[in-house]
Amino acid sequence: MGRSAHDAQKILQINLNSKNNGVNKRVIELDIEACFDRINHSSIMDNLIAPTGLKLGIFRCLKAGTNVGFPDQGTPQGGVVSPLLANIALNGIESIHSYNTRCNKKGIPTGDHKEPSIRYADDMVIILRPEDNAEAILSDISEFLAARGMKVSEKKTKVTATTDGFDFLGWHFKVQKNGKFRSTPSVENYKAFRKKIKTIINNSNYGSTHKAGKLAPVVRGWRNYHKYCKMDGSRNSLYFIQKRAYSVFNRECKQNRDSSKTLLNKAFPTVSYSENKHINVKGNKSPYDGDLSYWSERHSKLYDGQTSKALNRQNHSCTSCGLKFVGDEGIHLHHSDGNHHNWKRNNLVAIHETCHDYIHMSKAQA
Repeated sequence: MGRSAHDAQKILQINLNSKNNGVNKRVIELDIEACFDRINHSSIMDNLIAPTGLKLGIFRCLKAGTNVGFPDQGTPQGGVVSPLLANIALNGIESIHSYNTRCNKKGIPTGDHKEPSIRYADDMVIILRPEDNAEAILSDISEFLAARGMKVSEKKTKVTATTDGFDFLGWHFKVQKNGKFRSTPSVENYKAFRKKIKTIINNSNYGSTHKAGKLAPVVRGWRNYHKYCKMDGSRNSLYFIQKRAYSVFNRECKQNRDSSKTLLNKAFPTVSYSENKHINVKGNKSPYDGDLSYWSERHSKLYDGQTSKALNRQNHSCTSCGLKFVGDEGIHLHHSDGNHHNWKRNNLVAIHETCHDYIHMSKAQA
């Protein structure tokens, strides 16, 4: 719990860097054939550890009639509960391939126990050392999946050398011949993003100002997702897409070069990049373990600028209610004196979104 795709990216970087001899390793790109359509309902309910009410709700989701031809198989693909159900069904598949880092002269394991497999819902890659037998591992995985009503897709599952590169979670991972680990946005991910951007830019129903407003969250989201990748070069820096957007903005009769440049900066917000610098969640920590200080501080790192500075000054606590910043609630920057033009340090405090609404609601009623 509390993990993200960036944690999976970091685990790959740790296992495939030069210190761990990543240049000589291979990867199994595992694809499960029709995963969400063939998950066995009985295996999910047998492995599910939850209160009776929650188990009943999940059972009803499974029996909602999404797969009429196979009433005892499948989950609603695209539904909010599908990733959870896939995690329940596939829990334990990561432990099939594991080894100890060191053994003594008698062959008794003495080092750390490693499970070099990364799974995100039904997407999975398995890292192999030169001495590992890929066929034996795939055979064990097939047995594991068969008990749950699923099977490995022989067409899409393949063993790839790390020096040849592979795609996972929208990234392309590759170990260069000098041992350097690189991750960049995958070609498919970039094409899908570019198609979405071009649809907005070329839409004649929108004016330039409206286009800039619709482009900003799309670009910011894409850049934030790839913020730990190598993002230099004209493609990943979006140079040509920005050039096209500027020409479309400047073509509008209401715009000039200066206003078009301002709109371009609004449409393509910058995001700071730090290649391979993501910090993973510690060990087995969970948002539900009661460690509010740890999760509040980690959640606060999603913010930058004045908000980040205010959070550090306040020890990641809300100045209005005194509680830590946890959960999905947003953090707002509040001007203590009510003057939104006063951006002095001592006038800015970070508070919960609901606390911010309550403060301004009280002022309006007064």
